[in-house]
Amino acid sequence: MPLIPDRLKAELRTRSRLPRGRSRRGPTVTLLALLLLLAVTRGGAAAAPDGAGVAFDLQGFIDAALAQGSKTVTVPPGRYRVTPRNQECLGLRNLKDVQILCDGVEMICTETTRALTIGHCENLTVRGLSIDYDPLPFTQGRIVALSADKAVHEIELAAGYPSAETATSLKYEIFRPDTRTYRCGEYGIKTLEKPDPRRLRITRQGSKAADPEQVGDLIVIGSATAPGGSIPHAVYVAGSRGVRLEDISVYASNCFGFLEESSHGTTYSRCRIDRRAPETDPVQRAEPRVRSLNADAFHCIGAGKGPAYLDCAAQFMGDDCINICGDYHLVAASTGPVLRVLSKQRQGIDIAVGDQVELLSYSGLRLPDATVTGIEPDSAVTEAEKQFVAQQGLDAGLKDHLRGTQTFRITLDRAVELPLGSAIGSTRRLGNGFVVRGCSFGFNRSRGILVKASDGVIEGNTLVGNTMAAIMVAPEWWWLESGSSNNVRILNNTIRDCGDVAIAVYAFGGAPGVAPAGAHNTIEVSGNRVSGSPLPNLLVTSTRGLVLGANTFVGYEGKTASDWTLWAFGLRDRTLEPVMLIHCEEVTR
Repeated sequence: MPLIPDRLKAELRTRSRLPRGRSRRGPTVTLLALLLLLAVTRGGAAAAPDGAGVAFDLQGFIDAALAQGSKTVTVPPGRYRVTPRNQECLGLRNLKDVQILCDGVEMICTETTRALTIGHCENLTVRGLSIDYDPLPFTQGRIVALSADKAVHEIELAAGYPSAETATSLKYEIFRPDTRTYRCGEYGIKTLEKPDPRRLRITRQGSKAADPEQVGDLIVIGSATAPGGSIPHAVYVAGSRGVRLEDISVYASNCFGFLEESSHGTTYSRCRIDRRAPETDPVQRAEPRVRSLNADAFHCIGAGKGPAYLDCAAQFMGDDCINICGDYHLVAASTGPVLRVLSKQRQGIDIAVGDQVELLSYSGLRLPDATVTGIEPDSAVTEAEKQFVAQQGLDAGLKDHLRGTQTFRITLDRAVELPLGSAIGSTRRLGNGFVVRGCSFGFNRSRGILVKASDGVIEGNTLVGNTMAAIMVAPEWWWLESGSSNNVRILNNTIRDCGDVAIAVYAFGGAPGVAPAGAHNTIEVSGNRVSGSPLPNLLVTSTRGLVLGANTFVGYEGKTASDWTLWAFGLRDRTLEPVMLIHCEEVTR
């Protein structure tokens, strides 16, 4: 007989006392009991050791309830071990006006692949679900020896973490053993050796004796255990409208915690990302986890209407807390109103007739937006274009893609002059109208809140210990992530102890040099408090119509921004101040 958690038994007993014909949300008690028995039986009969959960066919349970016509499906609380089907543990597709209520439900994914896919849904709510992995998508240990030049790291893995055989060369980071906070990385790895199941030997690139890692430091590195194959991210929302994710907790992921693509108006309410506390960990480990996710917490690409992040929290990830963006595509040539464009997309291009498009010159100059009047396929990428791409400051994988990508002839409603290396992107697929309010983010490897969209607000958030900028409004040429921003308000945020410029609003093109004014328009930065962060605390470039309210900057003495920031913005020979402006016009203080 399958083992049923005590909480789940109590739920069934409670429901069985309801009058005949009545139930509290979801299927009737008889159907619920039958579905539960079927789901647990399909999943397997034996509980995993150390309280790690009961095998459970969560997909089958929800599918059966939906097949009965239920618009509200309540999953009884419990810790469930879920084996993926088709590389995902749970898929919700083509649903409308449905609620999936998972209060007290913990899904333990038994392979390092996707936990939840939401595809082409409308007004779907998922509430209360917790997501974790066993085995984890990373392994953890300590540096027990270092070569003199710190190129070679000898590592002993801690008990309870995945074995050396599962380790990958992705996302290698080093943490302080006393504070268990990020020390350094993400290092590139030249070789990854596995002398025995509990030891790793890593030879890293670009090492030097002055690097900060030490014997005894904690390390974390990616790990993969997916016999059925793997797809990235814990929660993926695609092609959907009005999705609500409420009180979702994610404790691990092979990449992002939440990724949404080409969706509209997604709401994240009280969603939480954190490393798992040992007292609730389903597996006993020799030391507590130092990482939550392998990469970003919340990532939004190409949204028609931007997401709302309300009272969410995320910390100890291997990358950004939030990234809201669209895509630029590379302009190869312009003749009057006609552009030859190399697509960033794997298939097609996310620009359509009637779209308003942002036009960014190679120098970083933003032209007035235009409207697309025609689009058609063009000839293959030329050798000259391939050579140009190879010389650009772009991600290596993106370069490989662009050298063999699809090309298009895009006709605009007016003539423009855009040299080779300029960029074009739809302004309808950026995440405009976003909200980030009342959130708490920090202790991550990269940026806190990264925004490349317009008509949004970043308000009342707390950001602590971000390794790079706490709040950044800027397109990124390296990834061809668009766009430039209009009408963004950065209000009443609290920032402490970040590792670079606390609030950064800036723009570059493909060529060296800060973009001129007009890349960003109508930006307000008011009521923010920054403490313990390096100079400058607030850096704004390339903006026309900047409003600076009563911001407070304290505790910056003796702290300066990163070498990259000082070099990129020409600040090495300038006296650093709390607020610095470059190429800004129409500034109101």
